[in-house]
Amino acid sequence: MSRIARRFAALKAQGRGALIPYLQACDPDCETSLALLRAMPGAGADLIEIGVPFSDPSADGPIIQAAARRGLKAGSSMARVLDMVARFRAEDDETPIVLMGYLNPIEAYGPARFCADAARAGVDGLIVVDLPPEEADLLEGAAAAHGLDIIRLVAPTTVGDRLGLVCGHASGFIYYVSITGVTGTRTASTEELAAALPLLRAATGLPVAIGFGIRTPEQAAAAVRVADAAVVASALIATLEGTLDAEGRATGETLPRVLAQLRALAEAVRGARG
Repeated sequence: MSRIARRFAALKAQGRGALIPYLQACDPDCETSLALLRAMPGAGADLIEIGVPFSDPSADGPIIQAAARRGLKAGSSMARVLDMVARFRAEDDETPIVLMGYLNPIEAYGPARFCADAARAGVDGLIVVDLPPEEADLLEGAAAAHGLDIIRLVAPTTVGDRLGLVCGHASGFIYYVSITGVTGTRTASTEELAAALPLLRAATGLPVAIGFGIRTPEQAAAAVRVADAAVVASALIATLEGTLDAEGRATGETLPRVLAQLRALAEAVRGARG
């Protein structure tokens, strides 16, 4: 059983949902990013999503785009992201790690080599935003051979046969993009989420995580009342950005403020079904 499957099974047995925070690799610099990653499990992260900085994102809103630019400026590369995961794994062998990014850096690295190196570093799952099921053979075989889950994005517009096709090419969990748009721009209503989840449950037996627009502890709690996990990305990145100095460097407030926000989100998620 993979780390992702074990974690969701354990949380189900506990009767609670998961909190999945996001950080952008090397934002604002590689060591600060690694320090944040190492501290996240202790602050309440159940799984962690790491963004791979890319110059031409299609699903990321302005907050995460700015984080990607900072990461690239700090020297991020695919090799450096995998090294970051390996350094984390030296201290934590339990918390699932999911890389989220785009196909271009994987193609440049070499899909088979990437999957082998990602698994060796301790990556558990991949979210490749611009890899549709019709072209999944580029990555699926190598990912499966190395025990990597390919986590699929499902949007409110993914319905009918398309929903079945996407879910049929997924493993680990389903990432429900709760809005039509880019990250961090608006939030789905409780009514919208309650209407969408039965359709997803009918299409897949995988856990469902809700993301794109969850910003507050109350919204995270509402998400795990209907789904299995809440993903928080832009809100945490915005807090990090707000602590940087005029040159975009980390300050003494960077880690404490982001981790305090993460603890508040975790407390809400853990008490949501109580």
